[in-house]
Amino acid sequence: MRVVVLGSSLYSETGCAVAVRLAQMGCVPSGALVLSTLQRGTLLRKVAQWGLRGVASYARGKLIPHQSRGQHVRNSYLQPLLKHERGVFRSLREVAALYSFPVALCKDQNAPDSIALVRQWSPDLIVFAGGSILRKQLLRVPRLGVINVHLGLLPEIRGMSSPEWSLLKRVPVGVTIHYMDAGIDTGPVLQRHEFPDPAQCGTLADLRNRLIAFGVDKMAEVGSAIDRNAISATPQHDLDRDNQFFVMHEWLQARAAERLTNSRTGVAAGTVSGRF
Repeated sequence: MRVVVLGSSLYSETGCAVAVRLAQMGCVPSGALVLSTLQRGTLLRKVAQWGLRGVASYARGKLIPHQSRGQHVRNSYLQPLLKHERGVFRSLREVAALYSFPVALCKDQNAPDSIALVRQWSPDLIVFAGGSILRKQLLRVPRLGVINVHLGLLPEIRGMSSPEWSLLKRVPVGVTIHYMDAGIDTGPVLQRHEFPDPAQCGTLADLRNRLIAFGVDKMAEVGSAIDRNAISATPQHDLDRDNQFFVMHEWLQARAAERLTNSRTGVAAGTVSGRF
């Protein structure tokens, strides 16, 4: 099966881990198309997530060689996939050099030239590891479709800040591997997995990082099952219900963090004030 990876950045740890895990499962990518790291939108998104100091530290770790590279893995739960005999993969190009597949940069994965390039790679399946909101023209390219890992259980939790909204809405924390369609997290579901023990996570950031690593592993397993024709998808129900959530206010983030802490310490959930 020919697989193409779409990524949000050349230096995305998640994108690197997805490519490595696919290769380990016997599906070496036929190519990877990633957004340019220096795009204004990408930089603003990372500054909003990590702050200026966090972005600067991350950039130093990826761009400046060090004798000990392990310390520069931002998501430590991905480190087992990013480690290799000479250190840690710092970019998708390093992964591609080891496994021999092409990597291309673009400003928009939906642009005509991007779609033309993906067509040249003749993918049976596209694995989405981040990037643009995909349009129908690109979604129609692979023979089998485009799969994504969503950090929440579908259809209950769609959209942004999924782990936090799962906590607030009292929906089990987990991941869903699904086919992508023109909607937002509305495509047919391949697998749903509840996270084994969210109470072991110290912070929301820790929970998210664990879920990302958990999802990478499950998505690669699903890709292998698709290759063996050993899995089928189930259309989502309740698509007419408003289950889509958005980036949450800091006050709500604090309530979600409180609920995570309560689950770890055994404090009754009723101590969380207000509606949530």
